[in-house]
Amino acid sequence: MESISGPTMGSTYSVQYVRRTNGPAASVVKNEVEAILAEVDRQMSTYRSDSDIERFNDLPANSCQSMPEPVLQLVGVAEQLSRDSDGAFDLTVEPLLNLWGFGPQGREEKVPSAVELAQVRQRVGHGHLHIDAGQLCKDAAVEVDFNSIAAGYAVDRITARLVQLGVDSFLAEATGELKAVGRKADGSPWRIALEEPRDDRQVAQRVIALDGYGVSTSGDYRNYFEQDGQRYSHTFDARIGRPINHRLASVTVIHPSALMADGLSTLLLILGPEAGWDYAEKHRIAAFFVMRADTGFVTRSNPAFDALSAGVKQ
Repeated sequence: MESISGPTMGSTYSVQYVRRTNGPAASVVKNEVEAILAEVDRQMSTYRSDSDIERFNDLPANSCQSMPEPVLQLVGVAEQLSRDSDGAFDLTVEPLLNLWGFGPQGREEKVPSAVELAQVRQRVGHGHLHIDAGQLCKDAAVEVDFNSIAAGYAVDRITARLVQLGVDSFLAEATGELKAVGRKADGSPWRIALEEPRDDRQVAQRVIALDGYGVSTSGDYRNYFEQDGQRYSHTFDARIGRPINHRLASVTVIHPSALMADGLSTLLLILGPEAGWDYAEKHRIAAFFVMRADTGFVTRSNPAFDALSAGVKQ
């Protein structure tokens, strides 16, 4: 068994894989993986002013900019998720994140005034974006934030490259987004522990076995602030311009694409315990919900999740 890891996207990445006799050296795998992560960072990071998306974000309304194909691809994926959720999921919430103190330009975590909120909401909405002949265009001063899907996309890219290199059994992870393929050297499945959403320590709530699937967990329990007894999370509902406020604490999604698992876990978390569950059932998404209750947390998973989490391929 080989293992590589390092920093990426303000967090870390890791790859564990079974090295075959004629397989690539760990140094080769590490260089290939880090080249992909560097490209994603260069194109999509909101924490570096020279990235492709930040240069676009700095442009005024009614502007266009040529973009690399991966950026346009993710904008298209997000547009579909936005349409499917009636605008709840939206890549253009960065001005809201900054206003509430969560974004890269956020200065103070606080509840904004109604006037401030109304002003910023004029610069939010996926409908202000369109793609034209390889260019990303905007008709309002919107800012795009790929944080809800970029890591999942990176994991899919890493997965494809590992397969090209002849690596057939691995667990790839970037900032918590995961994909497992094949089995460990001893023949056992790759197992992933889902955390109970606690602030004080990490507790494994459920262990799942995966082969050929990505898994993503989105939660509102790590990044939040409290004001006047009210809790405000960093997950925003673009339809109202405010953080989500319901009892759904986290959602885990299993999907063949780590990109889609990443986006869908965020979408379901935004929609909440009832609408999110209905969406997952309608679209046949393998989902595991953790909800707050008076006595702690209660969980709920659908049959698709139960089958896949047992390592069953469908």
